[in-house]
Amino acid sequence: MVKGLFMLISEFAQQTGLSTDTVRFYVRKGLLSPETGNKGGYNPYQIFSPALVETARVIKLAQSLGFTLKEIAAFGEEYRAGALTATRGADILRGQLGKLEEKAALLAGMIGYVRAKIAWLEGGGQGAEPTFGVFACGVTAGVVDDAGKVRRA
Repeated sequence: MVKGLFMLISEFAQQTGLSTDTVRFYVRKGLLSPETGNKGGYNPYQIFSPALVETARVIKLAQSLGFTLKEIAAFGEEYRAGALTATRGADILRGQLGKLEEKAALLAGMIGYVRAKIAWLEGGGQGAEPTFGVFACGVTAGVVDDAGKVRRA
């Protein structure tokens, strides 16, 4: 590696927006593979390349898309082995898109409930109070009618 292009952990953490503890954790989990420097005696310094900055950014992006670190590590292994084809990548992303769409639907239900509750509160509590219903069963925002049944708001 060309001198001046490598970074010690503190500079790497600063460049990536990660804490040094998170960087160490990623190294332990095999998500990042820094080189070992000449300094540090029995505990040699870890040296991080600019390429690892990009790897850290990809990890953060994947996490923001809802992938677990275990999944990210597995995808990294597939990529390094040359087994992560375009078809495989599309399948992975398609599966994650489905999960994100489910979350979006649940969030839409929560938003609908909060809006209905605000309207009910601002309306002086007139009419049936909005209830969230049984969230885990997919019942989203609604109101309880006179028969005690939840119906959509």
